[in-house]
Formats: sequence, C-alpha cells, structure tokens
Amino acid sequence: MTGAESLGQQLYRHRTGLAIGGLIGLFSGGFVGLLVGAGLGFWVDRALRRGVTRYHPQQLFFRATFCVMGKLAKADGRVSETEIRYAEEVMTRMNLGDEKRREAIDCFNEGKQPAFDIAQVLRPLAALMRHRSALKLMFVEIQLQAAMADGELSPAEQTLLSQICAQLQFTQAEMQALANRMRAEQAFREQAWRAHEQPGTFSQASLEDAYGVLGVSPSASDAEVKKAWRRLMSQHHPDKLVAKGLPEEMMQLAKEQAQEIQAAYDQIRRARGMR
Repeated sequence: MTGAESLGQQLYRHRTGLAIGGLIGLFSGGFVGLLVGAGLGFWVDRALRRGVTRYHPQQLFFRATFCVMGKLAKADGRVSETEIRYAEEVMTRMNLGDEKRREAIDCFNEGKQPAFDIAQVLRPLAALMRHRSALKLMFVEIQLQAAMADGELSPAEQTLLSQICAQLQFTQAEMQALANRMRAEQAFREQAWRAHEQPGTFSQASLEDAYGVLGVSPSASDAEVKKAWRRLMSQHHPDKLVAKGLPEEMMQLAKEQAQEIQAAYDQIRRARGMR
C-alpha cells in the first residue's frame, strides 16, 4: 500500500468530519477557514472514531486478552519460548490478518513491560462483563490456558491470576474449579491426539479426564452429567459469546472449546450407554 493510497483511505474514512469542519470554516473564514476547518474536522473525527474503537466491547476484550497474556508470560521474570509459541498459536487459530496480528503482538509486548498496570484494561472489561458471566468465563479460560502453556502454574502466575480474578469478580473457588477443568481438558486433548496417532489407545484415563472436562465426578448421575454438558455448551456457544462482546476473530476459540466439551460428553455417553 502506498502512502498516497493510505492518505486517500484516511480522507475517505473521515470525510464527514472534513465536510462539516470545512463548511463551518468556509462560512466563518473563507478559503483559509475552509482549509483550517477541514483540518480540524479531520482530526476531531479521527479522535472520536479512535475513542469509540478503543471502548468498543469487542476491542476491549481483544486488547485485554493479549495485554494480560503478555503480563502472565512475564510474571515469573522471563518469557519462555513455549509461552511465545502459545500466543502465536492463538493468533494463528484466530486467523488474524496482518494488521490485527500486529495489534495483538503490540498488546502482548505492552503487557510484558514492568510498568504495565493490568487494571487499566481490566477495569473497563470488568464493567463490560458484570452481567455477562459466559464472556467472563471465556476470558479467564484463555488466560489460564496461557499460564498453563508450559505445563505448570508458577507461584507468580497464580498470584497474578488471583489479581485478575479479583478485578473481574471471579471467585477463587471458581478459578480453582476452572483450573481443574483446564488440566483435565489438556490431558483429554493429549489422549485424543494419541488415539488419532495410534488407534485403539484411548484409555480409561481419558474417560476420567472426560468427566474432568465437564467438571463432574464419575459417580455423578446421568442427569447431572447431561446438565453439566448443557450448561457448558451454552456458555461456549460462539454466536452467543460474540453477541455479548467476544471479538469475532475469537469465535474459533469458542468453537474449539465447544467441540472438546462435546467430545468429552460423547465419550461419557458411550461408556454409560446413555441416549
């Protein structure tokens, strides 16, 4: 893209501000007023649009996701290759274009800075998600998965996760239950991969992990299993989440979560002979 094309696109995007500012300037100061008014109208229109974009629910969620992910990656003093690969993998799974990927990387790098205060992105996000529990759950899930990308939760990561949950009014009990589900989900995913590579190796352990994915005990009744499955599927419904403020680019993440929940339920259902 050339500079001229970029300027042309900007002028077109902010044409309303240009026109209004130019007209006001024309009537108050002639040709010189036209130029000054158009310039002022352009800058005011651009500033307003940036403000709207910054505080748009989906943009808030997107920015907070990668800033907090960066903060978590640096929580224990250094960012590991595994954590960088996980962040890149998330961006790839989201199928981000060049501009959005650059934005995600910038947010991740911003979050890594020692002086970065996560409250600046979590406060507006908390207000957004006050009555959107499924959206809050999705956000914490993404951060937990990022923190567990290297296979463990360090004390520093646990402390930061507690701060994040406090900001979002997500209780410690909820976080612990979610962490248990995420661990079971990781194990279930690994078992599924082994079964794909070596058919017939899906073990009893994977059935136990399937219960963990749903957050229920193997001793739970069929009705309790089905209730847990329905609740989780509703919480991870991509269209519902986007309507509540999940960036459309993250629909794929919600779909993958829903697919794993469904796979876990299907295995339990087959093992129990449920309809």
